[in-house]
Amino acid sequence: MDGTELARVMLRTVVGATMIAHGVKHGRSLEGTAGWFESIGFTQPRAQARASAVVEAGAGAAIIAGAGTPLAASAVVATMAIAARTVHAANGFFITAEGYEYVLNLATASVVISALGSGRWSVDGLVRGGSRGSGARRAALAAGLGLAAASVQLAVFWRRPSPGR
Repeated sequence: MDGTELARVMLRTVVGATMIAHGVKHGRSLEGTAGWFESIGFTQPRAQARASAVVEAGAGAAIIAGAGTPLAASAVVATMAIAARTVHAANGFFITAEGYEYVLNLATASVVISALGSGRWSVDGLVRGGSRGSGARRAALAAGLGLAAASVQLAVFWRRPSPGR
């Protein structure tokens, strides 16, 4: 395994494991997660809690495996964009103040994974012999599809909570 392949595996593993951990956390505490989603303005909080658990764990597993990598990366981008809009953006950059630093890094790392391609040591590499299309196109797909999905999700299921709530 050369350095680039090792870097791909390491990045996929860290981002994927982080997403799985979040999905499992949400899945183990669906009622608490639903209550939190309701408090930040989601109109169907129980459905959102279940969807969050499934999407986060599923996208994380797919990224680790390198399976459907641009689509899995787009799911991470969507999740992080929703988190940024609903919770973090108003708090500035730094995570120490609940800012968007963390979600920006996870979303960006996911786009980078898509741009680099999942490599030889991946399901995509085994099934298709490697990544399809240019890195720029894969990055644009992950970022564009993720941001579009987040926009739809927010438009349909989120309303800014009233101040003081």
